[in-house]
Amino acid sequence: MPSLKKTAIRATVWTIAGFGASQILRFGSNLILTRLLFPELFGLMALVGTFLTGLHLFSDLGLNASIVQSKRGDDPVFLNTAWTLQIIRGAFLWLCCIGIAYPAAQYYSEPRLLWLLPLVGIDTLIGGFNSTSLATLNRHLSLKSLSLFELSGQLVSLTVTLLWAWLHPSILALIAGGLASSVFRLVQSHRLNDGKRNHLAWDRGAIKELISFGKWIFLSTAIYFLSSSTDRLILGKLVSFQLLGVYTIALTLSEVPRQIVFAVATKVIYPAYSKLVELPRSEFRAKIIQHRQPMLIVSALATASIVGLGDLVIEFLYDDRYLAATWMFPMLAIGMWPLILIQTIDQGLWALGKPNYWTFGSFLSFLCYAIGIPLGYNSPLREVGAVLAVAVSNIPVWFVVMYGLWHEKLLALRQDLLMTALFLAILSLVIAIRISTGLGTPFDALFASSQ
Repeated sequence: MPSLKKTAIRATVWTIAGFGASQILRFGSNLILTRLLFPELFGLMALVGTFLTGLHLFSDLGLNASIVQSKRGDDPVFLNTAWTLQIIRGAFLWLCCIGIAYPAAQYYSEPRLLWLLPLVGIDTLIGGFNSTSLATLNRHLSLKSLSLFELSGQLVSLTVTLLWAWLHPSILALIAGGLASSVFRLVQSHRLNDGKRNHLAWDRGAIKELISFGKWIFLSTAIYFLSSSTDRLILGKLVSFQLLGVYTIALTLSEVPRQIVFAVATKVIYPAYSKLVELPRSEFRAKIIQHRQPMLIVSALATASIVGLGDLVIEFLYDDRYLAATWMFPMLAIGMWPLILIQTIDQGLWALGKPNYWTFGSFLSFLCYAIGIPLGYNSPLREVGAVLAVAVSNIPVWFVVMYGLWHEKLLALRQDLLMTALFLAILSLVIAIRISTGLGTPFDALFASSQ
């Protein structure tokens, strides 16, 4: 147990450090690209990225999660069988990109989707050949190597993208960076493989285990896509690509605290909890609550700061074309808080093999998106109403996961309420300081937009 705790702490430090460096690179390159490229291109690529994410999640067999969780996770036969399935899935995804290109181009009246989807989709074909070493590193909480690997891939992508955008500012710059990163990750992933090189294999026992575990991952990730990406699919039809690009930037920035939590949850908490599930339930719950507290305190501080100061950051860093992000940013950031509460504890349910609560809650969130966004947009509030619907759509999944935690004797409702009170207190303090210094509130632009 002490060894696991030390390993988890080191893994957490590397995960946060890697994520922080990644966000700095991403944010810096984003500032440069917004000056080299038009907002319309970001909106168009956001739509393409949403389609690709949907394909990934609707075909996710949970191969990496299976390797992390399985008792056979270090068995070469098991690993090579998972690698074979991964290659088949990658080829299937690319064929799907080709197949949906024409219908998507017709639906959105955007002929560029005819060639964008198949071209960007080559990433999925290349990624299918990535080594299983990445899942093995996650299984053993070797997050230093994994973080450096991901950071290196991002550096390659950003270098190619920025150089291309500088020499020839077009959407091809965004595509070229992604393809260069995919090739780099493929080569480097096999260099990280300490064991025997991956080769094609087909073990029936491994297939049975992978499919048995993966069916829940498949359903959960498919529903997760609906609950997390429906906003861009619907908004892509309702608003211009330029406004969709601005929305995507605001959403990306508002998600930073949640993404940090998600990275730690999936890369550290889930593997660690998978080793603790045999403990008595009361002891398991006590460990979850104890180690969750510091993460929630930091998250409350970060999220409240983003909500309270986000509009000022947008005004300072972006030009007038992105002005709408000043009111989108704080609204979307508040909506991330329920997800932060969930992702600091729901890995306990996943480690117990109970992903069904998250799945059902995500489905309810999807319904909120699908119904709320069109209703909000067609109300007098227009774009404000649509974004407001996005912000509140994360609440249903919190209620369902809370029920699941109660049913599995892992509920930490008191901690949730205390941390929410802390979040609101910090936010109130930030707003009070703003008002006292004549900077107004982060919602002033929102009120101006809704009038």
